[in-house]
Amino acid sequence: MTIRNLLEEAAGKNPDSLAMKYRRDKVWQDRTYAEMLRGVREMGEAYGTRFSPQPQRENAALILSNGPEWLESYLALSGAGVAVVPLDPKLRDDEVEYILNNSGAVVVTTDSHHLKMLEAISPRLPALRAVVVVGGGAPEKIGEIPVYDYEALRKPLEGGKAPWYDSHVAKDDDVASVIYTSGTTGKPKGAMLTHGNFTSDAEGAFGAIAVPITSADTFLVILPLFHAYAFCTNFVVPMMKGCAMFFNESLRTIGDDIKALSPSVVMAVPLLAEKMYDKIRKNIQSSFMARLLMFVGLGFIVRNKILKGLGGRLRFMIVGGAPCPKEVLEGYKRLGINLLEGYGLTECSPVVSIAGPDCARIGTIGHKLTNIEIRLADQNENGVGELQVKGPIVMRGYWKNEEATRDAFDDGWLRTGDLADIGPDGLITIRGRKKALIVNREGKNIYPEEVENCIGADPILQDLVVIGYKVGNDPGEHVGVIIHPNEDLIKERTGKAMSWEDMERMVNLGVRQRCAKLADYKRPRKIVVWREPLERTSIQKVRRVSYQGKLDEK
Repeated sequence: MTIRNLLEEAAGKNPDSLAMKYRRDKVWQDRTYAEMLRGVREMGEAYGTRFSPQPQRENAALILSNGPEWLESYLALSGAGVAVVPLDPKLRDDEVEYILNNSGAVVVTTDSHHLKMLEAISPRLPALRAVVVVGGGAPEKIGEIPVYDYEALRKPLEGGKAPWYDSHVAKDDDVASVIYTSGTTGKPKGAMLTHGNFTSDAEGAFGAIAVPITSADTFLVILPLFHAYAFCTNFVVPMMKGCAMFFNESLRTIGDDIKALSPSVVMAVPLLAEKMYDKIRKNIQSSFMARLLMFVGLGFIVRNKILKGLGGRLRFMIVGGAPCPKEVLEGYKRLGINLLEGYGLTECSPVVSIAGPDCARIGTIGHKLTNIEIRLADQNENGVGELQVKGPIVMRGYWKNEEATRDAFDDGWLRTGDLADIGPDGLITIRGRKKALIVNREGKNIYPEEVENCIGADPILQDLVVIGYKVGNDPGEHVGVIIHPNEDLIKERTGKAMSWEDMERMVNLGVRQRCAKLADYKRPRKIVVWREPLERTSIQKVRRVSYQGKLDEK
């Protein structure tokens, strides 16, 4: 099954069903599945007749924020067999240049905010032959490259036939997306993910969630669609069931958007789930009546009010993209809100496992999808080994990078790079990253994530990264931690503003107290308090690679 099939089936079964809702000019606007399909066909014909991209031989790039044009452009190109390269709109010029060059993108669809950048790098993009601009502001040219307005490109084809699009139909094993990884170990690599990869992943996810999803469900699309997690769970999954996709207006308006749109399903990264939970927790703590109701066993009244504040229809949330703190998962459970945790990686389209609502152990990543195989390679005496995956969700390989593709596989099994163990009940627990593993001079293994979870249980200390550091020529590594404290929460907790020196002492004491429960060799020997927030990726993971070597001593 292809992603194009999903749209055509949804539009064929329920043409008047709501496909998406988005905000333009301060007004919420609707688009049905029939309207969505018509727009995709028009843009597919426009891209095909104007630029003649060669399916499965040439790629096209998207540098856009979430919105109807993102979905429309993606479906118009990928549905015709042209692989799409979705880029983070916040990437730096040199990063965009590398990806566009490496992928050989022949067309870039973007907005006016990125024209200055494209103008600067266009002389070094020999494959690029056109730029399409969404939202107006398109000049005639960027250097020697012609520029087209998105709506003007569509205009002559509105409501007409689409012979090019109809004669170019993607197949299951055609590459749909080339998604570039963050490049933590060097230059970004483009994972080639097929239509079948994504649709298989969505089907496997339905089985793992064990919560029926129907066309009556509505999905709030908060996370950026250029990321594989958001793409599969907020786009492929709802389209497979004919659900509506609601685009939030901005990160600042999420609270208002949830109330206005009343979604039944929300996908989030842990940082967003934490912030939502912190707000709920503070509201309960500040209300005598809420605390009283919870105390006397009438928490359901408080819970109903919380759900009403979240739109009144919320059935469950799924977090993924990074580990979710255990206390946040437990907190949502106490409130009676289903918060499911997923695990995956781009190369697996991306979902590998989901901890469903009936998962017996919070803190695991649940059971594997029903349509894949997993194994643990090179297990140690504790049963911890590298998690490896095989099945229809696994990428074809990396774009034009045979060496990296060979390194990514172990006799047909994809190496995830994550260390895990699997319990007798089949529940998977991630123990850490293979490459982030700290090995001390005694040869003992320390998983940074374990130490981070221990320290980060205190909300004041949640912006942190644990890394290994070297001291001169000493063998092995020592454990260190870099922390940016939550100054607002410190002020709230202590009732006063603190000097930086006092704050450093407070953080140091807090870390040592939190780590007292850890084995001595796992405790940080160096605690560094930073004034600036730690650098994060687009899905709010701390960019660990940016801090490697920062604590080394010569």
